[in-house]
Amino acid sequence: MKLEKYKILRIYVNEDTKYNGHNLYHFLTLKLRELGLKGVTVIRGIEGFGTDKVLHTTRILDLSFDLPIIIEVIDDENKIIKALSEISQYVSKRLITITDVSVAKFENK
Repeated sequence: MKLEKYKILRIYVNEDTKYNGHNLYHFLTLKLRELGLKGVTVIRGIEGFGTDKVLHTTRILDLSFDLPIIIEVIDDENKIIKALSEISQYVSKRLITITDVSVAKFENK
């Protein structure tokens, strides 16, 4: 097994945020693929709130159609920084985190 160093880029958006008639998370997924990132995962939160303190939830009595979405990308630092500069105009008012991660690579025998 070999450990490789990468970065995780996480972009937090709302489910109903739109860009050019599409959900922002879908638009960003396509844009990040176009930019050649190794992979993107879109995670739909079941409950959360942001700076406005409004609770968004999947619980039936309080059902929200504006759930939290996390767009997660793992790649090398240079590609993450380049991608972020390319998409900054779409995410400038969003919470964005970048953290270090080690990825386990297993050799086939």
